[in-house]
Amino acid sequence: MTVSTPSVRGSDNAYRGQRWIYAVPALGLAVVVAPFAWMVLSSFKSPQEIYASPPTWLPGSPTTANYSSLLDKLDIGQFFFNSVFVAVCTTLGNLLFCSMLGYALAKIDYPGKKVVFGLVMSKLMIPGMALLVPTFVVVAGLGLVDTYAGIILPGLAAPMGVFLMRQFILGLPDDLIDAGRADGAGEFRIFFQIILPLCRPALATLGILTFLASWNSFLWPLVVAQSEDKYTLPVGVALFALDHQNQDYGLLLAGATMLVLPVIGVFVYFQRHFVQGIATTGLK
Repeated sequence: MTVSTPSVRGSDNAYRGQRWIYAVPALGLAVVVAPFAWMVLSSFKSPQEIYASPPTWLPGSPTTANYSSLLDKLDIGQFFFNSVFVAVCTTLGNLLFCSMLGYALAKIDYPGKKVVFGLVMSKLMIPGMALLVPTFVVVAGLGLVDTYAGIILPGLAAPMGVFLMRQFILGLPDDLIDAGRADGAGEFRIFFQIILPLCRPALATLGILTFLASWNSFLWPLVVAQSEDKYTLPVGVALFALDHQNQDYGLLLAGATMLVLPVIGVFVYFQRHFVQGIATTGLK
């Protein structure tokens, strides 16, 4: 007499199904991480190892010569300062102006409110390339070409940031605002003392997205910055890569690694706030 064990067979089938569930994300993670890992590891290789066929993953004799040579050939310190300064100023401007406009669109009633929101949303539909020339004409007319202000000002209030902050502030209770108004507080005091402290998750999300976009921005700084002392790190490394006389890929990999690591550090530091902000602002 045989005894069937359907529960055991069912658990085996469930386990096989779970293996596939974990295998697919693991494969996707490997596809995403593999090029980045090879870039970082190859930045510590000699030119012979980089050109080796078949390619190797781990450097046989790790060296920092690529980083030393890169620091000698490029003014990395100036480029890094420019990138940090532009990214920080752009991020702070977006945190202030996007949250102010988001508050006005979410909690204040005034004539033309829907029109303003429609203009913000329509800006999301216009490709950035279509606005490159008119934006440059305006910046040139103000005499801001080859200045930090010319690089920073056009990006101080992104439409996506306004939409993100509006969505978050819409979920805040109106009773808090009404209580502030009943106590005689003005709109600016309500905004800075009540709204902003409650918007930390959304502000962290907006700050990370803005910092990443500004740090990785290439086309606009390339167009506005006319002298090398105003180049950001992506522009400086890219122009170095376009030099046809330079065929040292070790230097390019070292430059790319230096470009990527700061933004990874920013994301890791604010990861918890970033996930919470995405979950509470309606972004998918």
